[in-house]
Amino acid sequence: MPPVAVPNEAPKKSLRIAIIGQSTFAAEVFKLLLKDGHQVVGVFTVLDKGNREDPLATIASQNGIPVFKYKSWRIKGKVIPEVLEEYKSVEADLNVLPFCTQFIPMEVILYPQYQSICYHPSILPRHRGASSVNWTLIEGDTTCGLSIFWADDGLDTGPILLQKSFPCTIDDTVDTIYNKYLYPEGIKALSESVNMVANGTAPKISQTDEGATYDPALFKAETHQIDWSKGGVALHNFIRGLDSSPGATTFIKPQTKDSENENIEIKFFGSSLWEGEYEAEGDVIIIPGLMKPAVIHDGGLLITANDGVKLNIQRLKVNGKMINAQNFYKANENKVSLELTDEEKQFVENARNIWKAILRIDIDNDTDFFDSGAGSMDVVRLVEEIKDLVNIELQNEDIYMNTTFEEFYMIAILKTRGDSSNQEIKYEAVEMEVNKMKIKFATQLFIDGQFVDSDSGKTLTLINPSDETVICKVQSASKTDVDKAVKAAKKAFEEGEWSKISARERGQILFKLADLMEQHKEELATIESIDSGAVYTLALKTHVGMSIETWRYYAGWCDKIQGSSIPINHARPNRNLTLTKKEPIGVCALITPWNYPLMMLSWKMAACLAAGNTVVMKPAAVCPLTALKFAELCVRAGVPRGVVNILPGSGTVCGQALADHPLVRKLGFTGSTAIGQTIMKSCAASNMKKVSLELGGKSPLVIFEDCDMDKAVRNGMASVFFNKGENCIAAGRLFVEESIHDEFVRRVVVETKKMSIGDPLNRGTAHGPQNHKAHMDKLIEFCERGVKEGAKLVYGGKRVDRPGFFFEPTIFTNVTDDMWIAKEESFGPIMIISNFNSKNMDEVIRRANNTEYGLASGVFTKDVSRAMQFAEKIDAGTVFINTYNKTDVAAPFGGFKQSGFGKDLGQDALNEYLKTKTVTIEY
Repeated sequence: MPPVAVPNEAPKKSLRIAIIGQSTFAAEVFKLLLKDGHQVVGVFTVLDKGNREDPLATIASQNGIPVFKYKSWRIKGKVIPEVLEEYKSVEADLNVLPFCTQFIPMEVILYPQYQSICYHPSILPRHRGASSVNWTLIEGDTTCGLSIFWADDGLDTGPILLQKSFPCTIDDTVDTIYNKYLYPEGIKALSESVNMVANGTAPKISQTDEGATYDPALFKAETHQIDWSKGGVALHNFIRGLDSSPGATTFIKPQTKDSENENIEIKFFGSSLWEGEYEAEGDVIIIPGLMKPAVIHDGGLLITANDGVKLNIQRLKVNGKMINAQNFYKANENKVSLELTDEEKQFVENARNIWKAILRIDIDNDTDFFDSGAGSMDVVRLVEEIKDLVNIELQNEDIYMNTTFEEFYMIAILKTRGDSSNQEIKYEAVEMEVNKMKIKFATQLFIDGQFVDSDSGKTLTLINPSDETVICKVQSASKTDVDKAVKAAKKAFEEGEWSKISARERGQILFKLADLMEQHKEELATIESIDSGAVYTLALKTHVGMSIETWRYYAGWCDKIQGSSIPINHARPNRNLTLTKKEPIGVCALITPWNYPLMMLSWKMAACLAAGNTVVMKPAAVCPLTALKFAELCVRAGVPRGVVNILPGSGTVCGQALADHPLVRKLGFTGSTAIGQTIMKSCAASNMKKVSLELGGKSPLVIFEDCDMDKAVRNGMASVFFNKGENCIAAGRLFVEESIHDEFVRRVVVETKKMSIGDPLNRGTAHGPQNHKAHMDKLIEFCERGVKEGAKLVYGGKRVDRPGFFFEPTIFTNVTDDMWIAKEESFGPIMIISNFNSKNMDEVIRRANNTEYGLASGVFTKDVSRAMQFAEKIDAGTVFINTYNKTDVAAPFGGFKQSGFGKDLGQDALNEYLKTKTVTIEY
């Protein structure tokens, strides 16, 4: 097992760092070290390639850091004196080697006070050497990872400082594990390691010989040759281990009349194990060493290994030309002829200069990138430099499939012209300088991949609840807009890319979306805060943090949605087989509330999209801004057009139109019970669309005399005041054992008085403003009615004397079961306390169940038997024992009775967006 990584802590002192390496990886390490407060005193990298320097050198120069470029550090095995003296002149405390391809002399390694740390993309001592990532896949490892080690005079043999491991699936490639784990986590790991060195907590754990491997570098042609005598899984691992470059290679004899007599070199890319039982039909290819011919079919090239295991190949490089495998026997397809604009002509010349700098040759239209000596790192560099040049993100596969310069610039231009998810999305933006950052968001409807104005021209005015100022106006969807969005979603479901891509590809898009949300989490939390009044720190952790977790959770479910086979009676003399298939429903509508705008969107939409549906979503009219920012991120993540549509608007117009629309086949709603009843009627009357409803709550929290009082007070407050009480599972009524009632109330009042009320963007604020004025007014009326009924107002109950919709945390005692405030949901920071006698447990459970709501519940007691009896008898969808508000993306969430039906989160939520088809076969 690798050493446990210590949580990253801020450095207690600044170190003088020398960075020795190259590439965008090293450039990102450079930026992170500066961010952590360290001083980079020198950058040592490779010579310029042509007229372009390494990205590390570029960013160092931009920051005024001395840059040294050496062809070599040694001559005939000895350090070059001038180079050594130049290195010593920067007086570094520590050398950091993030991506270093040169041999660094020990005189340099050992010179600084803290010596040198180096990054390696494997879990040492396994896979020492230059091709460790490739060998991780070739060997079929189920775990990949990275190591930060103290450099010594061996090859990747120095003591371990930090290691991280990650799951490696049978379908991973060099690119996927590098992009998902080794690149982003490696950058962070180096930063953590430097901080540990600075804090004196960096370990030096000697590498053991047990499990150590040294794998040869995969540079020579003979190391790429496929051994067809191996089993299918081993062949798959070998091909995917060489997937980026140089490719697993074999030679076949000419198999058409027009072919020449020389053997044909073929490289294989995009391997996957073939899970189907059937034999694909198509033309055959005879591959020496295989007992069965390979078959060219619509999905690629199907190979049957000699052990019977099948694998499918997506792409082939035939005599240096990359093609889709299914096109092996097809004539060259007609090239796309484009008439270039002046701007596009300029792009072509700029791209030509990038190719020239990478390849260091003159570039003609038929110059082949790989035939000219390019490797996998050059692909990464090309993608990054094109991204810097124009606002598109090419994929590595775009380079492998378009290897000549003309093919390359054609595909790049087509991406800039077409409906590409990678181009800059245009919208009417609001840009603000707030919370020490710049935020930017759209104000229009999002329909069919574009931001557009409402057909009606109507708008919604959004108010910042913390100061009552106008944030902006947002377009409000009409019935016509709903119809457009639903039809776009239907087309995307039936005809678009979403219906054609595999479940695994769908998951990859959702993972990318989660990554983008992670990158924009501070901006999303800030928008959530100014739009809904959420305390920024809570928004960062819960509103946004749990949203990201939800998307990642359901991204992982995409390719694990399965049916079953069922034994049924045979119709003799024939036999029968019955299968079930889980299929997406189609166009789904989602209507979400205002208390957790982004999180409620994510809870519903992530499961909906993971199941393969398309969606039209109406966010709450008072706070739709994070939903609109989310729409922008969907485009950037590559979600195809029409799959996600976001319609800010009123419930009476937009929401009702969704419930009534005949093409919507499922509606998910979170909100009040009264509105849920209206929606259910409309869904039944329109087309009997499937419905899931998460509605109101009056959740009981029962606190017994044997509780942990500190924990009960802390969690009791959180159960009511969390997110300003705007929490569907908030404890609507606390039942406190009479023997501890007075002490509990006293302590709660003391702690409540300590709560800091104020600007939600202030890091010290614990209690922000209510979401909007109408809600705050409702809370005032709620408290006034409680006082009139005879409940004792112990604390709060009024608006805070300051601008904004601030309402004091409130505590009522002496609440009897017949009072209105004991029965109705406040949806605000109002604690309702009643007492009980624990000698009659059934009575308190009867009182707790005496409500039409059944969303959540809680109990505090050290008696396990009592707690479990409570859990069995309470009529609520969620039961918390000695905790509260502890939801998780993997745990189903939903209520009983008039709190609704259906589930969000967990595997159960997928069933809300799937239909089961039964198929019976007689044979």
